[in-house]
Amino acid sequence: MSSRILMIFGKKVIVVMPAYNAEKTLDRTLAEVDRTIVDDIILVDDCSRDGTSERARELGLHVVRHEKNRGYGGNQKTCYREALARGADIVIMLHPDYQYTPKLVPVMAHMVGSGLYDVVMASRILGGTALQGGMPLYKYIANRILTGFQNLCMGLKLSEYHTGYRAFSKQVLQELPLESNDDDFIFDNQMIVQAALAGYRFGEVSCPTKYFEEASSINFRRSVKYGLGCVANSLLMLVARNGIYTAGFLRGLTRAKIPSES
Repeated sequence: MSSRILMIFGKKVIVVMPAYNAEKTLDRTLAEVDRTIVDDIILVDDCSRDGTSERARELGLHVVRHEKNRGYGGNQKTCYREALARGADIVIMLHPDYQYTPKLVPVMAHMVGSGLYDVVMASRILGGTALQGGMPLYKYIANRILTGFQNLCMGLKLSEYHTGYRAFSKQVLQELPLESNDDDFIFDNQMIVQAALAGYRFGEVSCPTKYFEEASSINFRRSVKYGLGCVANSLLMLVARNGIYTAGFLRGLTRAKIPSES
């Protein structure tokens, strides 16, 4: 890592990479990370069958390896715990499969570091390039339908809820009850619902993506399961907003919890 770090608003920026069999794409991903603004990179290897951990160590990353696969959500829980333990002020989750462009890391870090946003999402939908980048048509249609439904239930106006490229302030990660979330892919959506109910501020940036053989993607069956989970989460958010019922993973959160700094 470069010894010359350009501090963003005096805050420590840490990139976390939830990894599973990412040995083939890790070098390409890291080559586009601006190491002059990133203080630390943490890779959490979820019991990969390839040489992901070994290659990450060779590249100078801080590596944590799960000896048993804990799922995508379980991987993220470790990512965020490690980032906070290492003093992060801004945490950016970047998949090491090179599907999302790492060149947006500085932009996302500045958006959070400015104090204007608590959560920043890199949207594949903004800019209209998702299909050109190879997103399957059924996933694109499902994305648009689910996003519209979730905006209605949650009172937000996001272009996409389903991107895996996100930036968070330290306060968000410290205050959300992330350990109560699922260990599977639905963790991503539960986290957004929690942040929305807690009143955190969302920002978005347009992000071109690439779909190719080595890039990770869930199959149709798991996509359906994820989609149904998103619908359920949105309805739980709706009833919680109206004071009718608060599900376990949403308890203790209020719309008034706006942090004083990001």
